[in-house]
Amino acid sequence: MTARLTVVGSLNMDLVVRSPRIPQPGETIIGREFRNVPGGKGANQAVAAALLGAQVSMVGRVGHDAFANPLLEKLSADGIDHTFVIQDREAATGVALIVVDDAGQNSIVVASGANMCLSPADVEAAEAAIAGADALLLQLEIPPDTVTRAAEIAHAHRVTVILNPAPARSLPAELLARVDVLIPNESETALLTGMPVENKAEARVAAGVLRKLGAGTVILTLGERGALLAQESGVEIFPTFDVTPVDTTAAGDAFVAGFAVALAEGKALAEA
Repeated sequence: MTARLTVVGSLNMDLVVRSPRIPQPGETIIGREFRNVPGGKGANQAVAAALLGAQVSMVGRVGHDAFANPLLEKLSADGIDHTFVIQDREAATGVALIVVDDAGQNSIVVASGANMCLSPADVEAAEAAIAGADALLLQLEIPPDTVTRAAEIAHAHRVTVILNPAPARSLPAELLARVDVLIPNESETALLTGMPVENKAEARVAAGVLRKLGAGTVILTLGERGALLAQESGVEIFPTFDVTPVDTTAAGDAFVAGFAVALAEGKALAEA
């Protein structure tokens, strides 16, 4: 069974520099290679899902500038339908300034540009793409009202709503009530709950709070400590695979996409 996913979210051009370490405030250090890499949390999740064999539609906005065409060409190259990616003549394409150190850790600053012009009306125009999907993937690099409207449309069509609440911000109750699967990391969970998430015991408690706030199922990603699944039947913790990190940029997006594809292919939550 081929998974059908629609992603409503951001598209950025990532401006990436490799560096021995992340600079301190006020410090200048000499980096190494520089690359332009198509990114944005929405597009990252769309591309990862497509690489896993899903049929993917992308809804978003880019500018009308030098970064727009490479982003659209990347979507096309990976077989992603970008009928509903609008080229905005007023706002610039979003960019992310990324430093990646020798341990694979990163520091990121995003200038959202056209992403913050994606409107509820844009999402309504793409209703058929949402209604025809097995699952809708959402993140928070676009306006909150647009995220909420997309979730409302998916919920009305009984499409599974998967929200990756990143970058972290508070979520309105009307959005959480329409989220079937919420996938935050530790810092996002701490912001949403006001609770520490320093160990697995605290993670269990925080995930329970998120469910009480309205999220149907919570998958809390814990970095090297694995992932925690909290659903009505209970809580399970899954270990990580033992790997040496090369670059942690978009690691969370890859996880979300992998989970969404597996779920849309019919796997149970724990298996996905």
